[in-house]
Amino acid sequence: MKEAEAEQGIRIHSELMVIGLNCQHLTPKGQTNLYLQYQDFTKKNAHLFSGYEKTLLSFYKSEGIKNPEKHLHEVRTDFANKISKDVAIMRPDSFCAAYAPRISKANQMDTDKIKKWASTIFPGHPVSHAICAKN
Repeated sequence: MKEAEAEQGIRIHSELMVIGLNCQHLTPKGQTNLYLQYQDFTKKNAHLFSGYEKTLLSFYKSEGIKNPEKHLHEVRTDFANKISKDVAIMRPDSFCAAYAPRISKANQMDTDKIKKWASTIFPGHPVSHAICAKN
């Protein structure tokens, strides 16, 4: 479960980055730029995302992946590309109306709420490996 949470946490972080980059020009007046909000979220939770990365790197090593850091980069890129496809399909204003609120919601979460979000496996966003049953 810790590896699944770590993967989902990295997915969330990667998706928020894409949202921030694509929607920063549509930040509502009087609010902080969405990409800056994403950066604040990242700084505030750097320990959590660093831990997720360490968990995944350790898992990749145990799986025999020759270059775990390169693989992690590829995983992050894949997550970002998946949400970028939504950007390409939708008009920017429609995409941002649907996805931009995630950044401010995430920024208001404490570590426990982020961990709960990351540990919730959604059918539309399955993890890359089967989850072992708990004993």
